Amino acid sequence: MASSQLNVHTKTADPVVDGGAQLQQILNIECLSDFVEAPVLNINFRYGGSVQNIAVRLPVTLNKFFQPTEMMSQDFFQRWKQLSDPQQEVQKIFKAKHSMDTEITKAKIIGFGTALLDGVDPNPSNFVGAGVIHTKTIQVGCLLRLEPNTQAQMYRLTLRTSRGSVSQRLCDLLSEQF
Repeated sequence: MASSQLNVHTKTADPVVDGGAQLQQILNIECLSDFVEAPVLNINFRYGGSVQNIAVRLPVTLNKFFQPTEMMSQDFFQRWKQLSDPQQEVQKIFKAKHSMDTEITKAKIIGFGTALLDGVDPNPSNFVGAGVIHTKTIQVGCLLRLEPNTQAQMYRLTLRTSRGSVSQRLCDLLSEQF
């Protein structure tokens, strides 16, 4: 599971597992730089005299390396204006795939890893979040704004980060949640 974007540390596991037994393997994953593809864990074992290989895609996405960041309205919009280069912003308008329930939406934004900033947006129906993606080499500040249109059953999601590739990846990941 070698990668230039992730560093994966494991402890050596017992090479023999008895039939019906389980083995727990703890992985420590360090983000070296932003990435798109989730890492794959290759499991090799012998069954019936032949070697078997199973590839398991791990549920590790870029947003797992978020640190939520609280900020006041003035700080948010000042930072929002600073991230004004076209490559720093990604916007996506999409149809809602699930119920547009306010509490569920809040929980999804918090679960994504950002801080949910109440009372920041002038429109109380909108959702605003902030966080920092921590990698070994850089920290990427991230701001998001989710604007629901319940009548049309649509969302507009805008992400601004200090790194364009991160804006795109986070937008793709978060829009899948709604």
